[in-house]
Amino acid sequence: MTGEGTSRRSFLMRSLALGGAAAFAGTGGSRAAEGGDPAITELKDWNSYLGEGVVARPYGTPSSFEAGVVRRDVPWLTADATSSVSFTPLHDLDGIITPNGLCFERHHAGIAEIPPDEHRLMINGLVDRPLVFTMDDLKRFPRENRVYFLECAANSGMEWRGAQLNGCQFTHGMIHCVMYTGTPLRYLLEEAGVKTAGKWLLAEGADASAMTRSIPMEKALDDCLVAWKMNGEALRPEQGYPVRLVVPGWEGNMWVKWLRRLEVGDQPWEHREETSKYTDLLASGKARKFTWGMEVKSVITNPSPQAPITHGKGRTVVTGLAWSGNGRIDRVDVTLDGGRNWHEARIDGPSLPMALHRFYYDFEWDGSQLLLQSRAVDDRGFVQPTKNELRAARGDNSIYHNNGIQTWLLTADGGLENVEVS
Repeated sequence: MTGEGTSRRSFLMRSLALGGAAAFAGTGGSRAAEGGDPAITELKDWNSYLGEGVVARPYGTPSSFEAGVVRRDVPWLTADATSSVSFTPLHDLDGIITPNGLCFERHHAGIAEIPPDEHRLMINGLVDRPLVFTMDDLKRFPRENRVYFLECAANSGMEWRGAQLNGCQFTHGMIHCVMYTGTPLRYLLEEAGVKTAGKWLLAEGADASAMTRSIPMEKALDDCLVAWKMNGEALRPEQGYPVRLVVPGWEGNMWVKWLRRLEVGDQPWEHREETSKYTDLLASGKARKFTWGMEVKSVITNPSPQAPITHGKGRTVVTGLAWSGNGRIDRVDVTLDGGRNWHEARIDGPSLPMALHRFYYDFEWDGSQLLLQSRAVDDRGFVQPTKNELRAARGDNSIYHNNGIQTWLLTADGGLENVEVS
């Protein structure tokens, strides 16, 4: 017990003198400074005054101290923001679920603002019964909840010809992972009755670009969803509100937002987004098309160029993300020396097919220069290639489907840079 006249400050300082607040240096903590740490010994406003009450913020927002955790763009990438991309701040996130407000954006005609009571989804073409659904109609079908990653085919596209953008937000941030709620697409197609000749499906969006993509009927009937919620709440407008298509494991351009029409046909439509765009130009000059699946891939998100090491030498946690359009991630390895020696990382959290996987690797940093890389292996045995291996197979003309191993150079001052090793 303290005496009646003893101040809180003197009590805390006496506790510090007894070593109660001293941390073990090996954990990355530091001993309290002589006379006590003001962050502990001084009363703060939040210790003394009442804060805001309930409903002061009717829709919860992040702390003001996290104001830097936002989507960002690279203005020179595109001529106009209405047909452009923003990037998820991967370096500031943890776990596998992306907050709705941080999911990257890719628009071809800006964000369509659509009142749900005026939106319709039509199924036509080679069907027994052409149908039109309201949003209320869609919500009467059995619904499912599925966690999937969504990756733009152009993610890491700037890196095909060498290290370009200094930050994993910009090299790998065209990806997010959320829980989608919706009805399996096959239920809607069964309601319409697909004719025997119906082998392909054209998905069309309601935005001004009238985005369209051809999808094989096998995929449409397998695991595609018509979704209207993400992470439990309605889709955000920039993510396709009021309804979008979910095409698990396949390139994001096929996940048509603001979905308004599904046409059944007997062959692919060969539209713009599957001929002049979203095809892979090979070294021979020929272009691969219909390369829908997203290959096994990973990246160290922290430390990385936007998330330097500030604690100095000692215990250090490397963390990152791994994913594969083939299924689950089976293993992630981490190297500190540019690929000479590999160490198995620890995958933590849910391991779901076609979802992000979170990995960690703990080590003692001695302050020396390191070359950090991660390498993912999926449950079908596919191994993430080096960038040189990828270029040897496909050249360097493409901007799509770059799943090469990423290298960060860690310097003695804790900073990191985007580099390549050969």
